Amino acid sequence: MPAGDARHGCGAFRHEGHAMKRASIIMPALLAMLAAPVLAAPVEIRLWRHDTGDLEMTAGRAAVERFNRSQSRWKVTVEAIPQGSYTESITAASMVGQLPCIIAMDQPTVPNFAWTGHVRPLDTLLPADAVARLLEGGRGTYKGQLYSVGQLDVVLALFARRSQLAALGVRVATMAQPYTAAEFHDILAQAKRSGRFRFPLDLNGGFKGEWYSYAFSPWLQSAGTDLIDRASYVRVDGVLNSEAAVSVGRYYGRLFKDKLVERHPADDKAFEQGRSLFHYTGSWKAREYSERFGDDLVAMPPPDFGQGPKIGAASWQWGITRSCPQPEGAAAFLAHLISPQEIAAASRATGLVPVSVEGAALTEHYRPDGDWRVYFEFAKRYAVARPASPAYPALSSVFEKAMADIRSGKDAAEALDEAVEAMEHNISRNNGYGFTAPKIGGGL
Repeated sequence: MPAGDARHGCGAFRHEGHAMKRASIIMPALLAMLAAPVLAAPVEIRLWRHDTGDLEMTAGRAAVERFNRSQSRWKVTVEAIPQGSYTESITAASMVGQLPCIIAMDQPTVPNFAWTGHVRPLDTLLPADAVARLLEGGRGTYKGQLYSVGQLDVVLALFARRSQLAALGVRVATMAQPYTAAEFHDILAQAKRSGRFRFPLDLNGGFKGEWYSYAFSPWLQSAGTDLIDRASYVRVDGVLNSEAAVSVGRYYGRLFKDKLVERHPADDKAFEQGRSLFHYTGSWKAREYSERFGDDLVAMPPPDFGQGPKIGAASWQWGITRSCPQPEGAAAFLAHLISPQEIAAASRATGLVPVSVEGAALTEHYRPDGDWRVYFEFAKRYAVARPASPAYPALSSVFEKAMADIRSGKDAAEALDEAVEAMEHNISRNNGYGFTAPKIGGGL
């Protein structure tokens, strides 16, 4: 080999050696980069809710933001739909397979959503201990399975002013000793005779729709009856028109006949303007009345018709749709919502009643020494969920008509018989809404 060629050859070897050395450094680094896990973007979980007041919308957005910051696997995105078209939007979306993963539902409608196949059971998706901590108003069920959970509730109460009761020599009702139905009627009659109140009791006569089943079916339950037989969810006869139900209906009618309640009030300000002694309404009035009347305000249990005071349970809740491709992520968000910290945060933001003991303890108003603790105690002791049947919307409608007829002077027995006939026809036409007829000998 010529000397020059040898030198070039030696240089080539040196060059290749440097290249191999660089490769020995670069290749492991490149392989390490290829082997390193790529951080995937969080999976989107779509949520629909109805458009509500500013406080609730703000609280809801804050809860979503906290969940999204707390982990990197899921990202909840929210779409607010006008309340007037909310149910129709869900129905339309379901028909074309476009439902989101999570939907908000008014708890009494949950069985209907379950029956129509919009939502799936949650029993195996949510932590059992977290669900067990929820009060009656925090759960929605159908045929014994859990389909929805919520954070907040409102409760019914009998509002009055201590000074006005004292002026009449009337005692303040307590949880230990609520007014009996008879005693309450006597107090109303006494207040009317005093000349201070033309109509001593305000029953929200201007309200329509579900107010009647929410407000007055607890009177039935307090008397030991109901809107429907909950053992079967197909029998209404002998329940809604039972002797106890007719007695409650006649009590209600007598309030108007004796002019203790105004049939068609011009406004809803009778209590705050001192024109009525009592206001039977929801705890949504607690903040307003507390600010107006201070320590003079008293919130008392509803009257006892024999089986203790009762109130309606539950408000808007959350469920997971059957078409949701990420039920695990949706369930993670619901578990986040029903944690004590999130229940407390929602209550603090909205003023509404928290639905767990642990959540209440983290709030100023509803903790054991809080100024609104009485509402939490009502929710814990008196709350009864509305019938867990897809028939409930129809049942609520026929009950509203019966109560309107009774208010107008129709005898309760006749009005309730008509309601029973209409409701049993509805249930039959819908093949029991997923329930079967009870065995002979069954009953309440």
